[in-house]
Amino acid sequence: MQFPAWSPEKALEVIALTSHEPGPVLVTLQGIQDHFGYVPDAAVVLIAQACNVSRADVHGVLTFYHDLRTDLPAKTQIHICVAEACQSMGARRVVADAKQEFASNADVEITDAYCLGNCALAPAASINGNLRGRVSAESLAQQVSQL
Repeated sequence: MQFPAWSPEKALEVIALTSHEPGPVLVTLQGIQDHFGYVPDAAVVLIAQACNVSRADVHGVLTFYHDLRTDLPAKTQIHICVAEACQSMGARRVVADAKQEFASNADVEITDAYCLGNCALAPAASINGNLRGRVSAESLAQQVSQL
């Protein structure tokens, strides 16, 4: 996934679109991340000013939600479900094997997810937001190689 480089000017445009929404801090953080792929430190100050809250308040929301990130993501994001249904079908083994499979590939990031809503095809994963079922480390490697 390609994201544009950080730009305070563009960040202010994103903030202007979201800072009036209910729960403006979270919505604005999500907007910044959707646009840039992450929330840079410089955005925290801009969001605090626009939402009329402290930087500590923005930082608290940013660090509370695990889906928000403060660093640029890898090119390929793989989320592997480790909720009960997927766990019962070997998801923890898939996570371990996939982390080993992609250990030397800085363009791939493996993270745990808690329910992707694909329990019938457990273990489930998503690759850059595309849902997959009955995955293994091998099938993930094959699918990533086709990207």
